[in-house]
Amino acid sequence: MTFSGRHVSLPYLRIIYSVVLIILTAEKAVSIRFPDQISENVKASSNQPLKTAVFALGSFWRSEAVFGCLDGVVRTTAGYAGGSKANPEYRSWGDHAESVQIEYNPRLITFRQLLEVFWSSHDSRQVFGQGPDVGNQYRSIIFTNGTEELRLAAVSKDREQTASKSSIVTTQIQQLGKFCPAEPEHQKFELKRNPFLLQLMGNLPEDELEKSTLAAKLNGFAAELCPPKVQQQINARIEEIIRKGWPILREV
Repeated sequence: MTFSGRHVSLPYLRIIYSVVLIILTAEKAVSIRFPDQISENVKASSNQPLKTAVFALGSFWRSEAVFGCLDGVVRTTAGYAGGSKANPEYRSWGDHAESVQIEYNPRLITFRQLLEVFWSSHDSRQVFGQGPDVGNQYRSIIFTNGTEELRLAAVSKDREQTASKSSIVTTQIQQLGKFCPAEPEHQKFELKRNPFLLQLMGNLPEDELEKSTLAAKLNGFAAELCPPKVQQQINARIEEIIRKGWPILREV
């Protein structure tokens, strides 16, 4: 976030907001009001059916945040895919990989563009892990639905391998079987670490939060993974809310 031309990182957001609230109260200004609950209606074109993509690229907390800010992405879900266990759970996932399901409007973003984000958001050459997260559940996978997605995935992997030169791209390409959503506590994980942003949205109940387009965007924003322009737009919107003293954030 920027104040007086200076950048302030997200770990300090809550401190800054708390100070603002204290100042407003001390000066008897109009205080920011926090409603208990505001429902959000997910925007989707009734004439354009959504498509779904599933990727595994390390921890699903970060993976969900990576795609949430993209224009055309309607909702994101952290979960498990690529394995045979009937009912995977966080501490008992069997041979599944932590994955993210992306529902998107194909008129605004394409599977090819999602693939570009996939490749740029993790190290496809690392074997069964990403950074400090090591294990089979963190492997890199592109899940496909149909021959066209399979073709696009294969072409993109060949391109990535060419660019990698001597390093081997370990990403797998698999036909998508069943995607199993993760437990509620793992959905919008980065957003939930910032209670002030949840309050700005109006404290949505868990089921609405999981489906919310705005929550998907703010999840990416909280992790500082939005494209720079989007990150700046959300910063500006939050600053506007602070100035006005009205907290309901319905869209960005």
